[in-house]
Amino acid sequence: MQQIAQVLKSNGVEGELLVSFRDIDPEDVILEEPVFIEFDGLPVPFYFESFTRRGTNRALVRLTGIRSLQDAEEVVGRALCVEDDLYEDDETDLTGWTLCDEQGHKVGKVADYEDIPGNTCLWVDTEKGQVLIPLHEDLILSLDEASETLTMRIPDGLLDLQEL
Repeated sequence: MQQIAQVLKSNGVEGELLVSFRDIDPEDVILEEPVFIEFDGLPVPFYFESFTRRGTNRALVRLTGIRSLQDAEEVVGRALCVEDDLYEDDETDLTGWTLCDEQGHKVGKVADYEDIPGNTCLWVDTEKGQVLIPLHEDLILSLDEASETLTMRIPDGLLDLQEL
């Protein structure tokens, strides 16, 4: 089991819970999958009936079977867990890979990531200096793990480095 959240407190008298997520963004939660809360050493499955984000890493949730303040108080402080492989990160680390344009010309080496919310970008070391390239699935043409080569359609103007 993998812990994804912690029940912080009950909310109201109808069993709603305020939970805090860790290592996962609330918007990435798969609401159709069960979460497990441990009782007497055994994981008990619960399903989301409602889910409302509260800030960046919290949500107000309603789980099946938790209908009263007393039910909610019983799970305060407990972990919400999921199956181990449910949120596996299957992304490949592209650091050190060669970036090529759609004609197959080498642009440079991927130096690092810039995780801008909603717009992950790559820092790429080119002959002219370092440039920031958006990493979006619509721009990726191919990934060759054997040669560690990423081929992308690079938007016009991104490689035109100018001194300020």
